[in-house]
Formats: sequence, structure tokens, C-alpha cells
Amino acid sequence: MRSLGGVMMACLSRIAFSIAAMILSLAAPAMAQEATAASGLTIELNEVAPSAKGCKLTFVAGNGLPQSLSKVSFEFVLFDQKGLVERMAVLDFRDLPAGKTKVRQFDLPGTKCEAVKSLLINDAPACVGEGIDKGACMTGLKTGSKSAVELKG
Repeated sequence: MRSLGGVMMACLSRIAFSIAAMILSLAAPAMAQEATAASGLTIELNEVAPSAKGCKLTFVAGNGLPQSLSKVSFEFVLFDQKGLVERMAVLDFRDLPAGKTKVRQFDLPGTKCEAVKSLLINDAPACVGEGIDKGACMTGLKTGSKSAVELKG
């Protein structure tokens, strides 16, 4: 017959194993996402919200390149609800250090958020960093959106 202490140790051991398994199952998708992002840039449209000037876009940008970018900008095309080009704008994401994630916000004066259906990253006019090829910012670019507005690369 097992002692009470032995039963408690067995229970604690099972609980610890279960917690470790749960942590690993939660961490696996994040590790896979990091491995995928390690080959290029990621741009996520995180939020679209009305602002005093018009419409504020919030992006989460990640640099999975082995080098830091001292300057990066993207040319965005905004499409309206009918799929027509509403406007084009170059947004300066400034610097993106290697292996880091940054949040950038941009106000689009005179633009109503409800009129924007989707965004397209058309080009990267500036992609500057030591040892960085000009096309590196568009090559392998991964896009996504957590807002109602779609973002395509």
C-alpha cells in the first residue's frame, strides 16, 4: 500500500507533467511562427480606427532578416468598398532592428476608415541596411490583418 506522501508525490508529478505539456503546446505555434518569420519581414495590420485627422492605421512590423534595417518604407494602395483605388501612400516604418518587432501608427488625413476595404503593399521604395539588397524588404514579405481590413503583400 502506498503512503499518503507517495500518492501526493505521484499526483504532483502528473500535474507538473501536464503543465509542462500545456506550456509546450502553447509555445509550439509561436516557435513555428518565429521560424517562419526568420526569413523576411512581417507586416500585420493590427487596427484601423477613426482619428481626429481621418483614419489611423496601426501596424506590427517584424524583422526576421539577419541584418537590421536603418530605413524601410512601403508603398500602400488603399482600395475602397467597390475595389477601386482610393489612394496610394508611402508609409515610413523608419528603422527595424534584426530580430525585433515594432508597432508603427500612421494617420491618413481625409480618409474614412469605413471606406477602406483592403490594403496592398505595392513596393518598398526604401529598404536600407548594411549588407541589405534593395529587394530584401519585399522578398518573402508576410502580411496579415487582425482588423476587418484585409492586407495583401
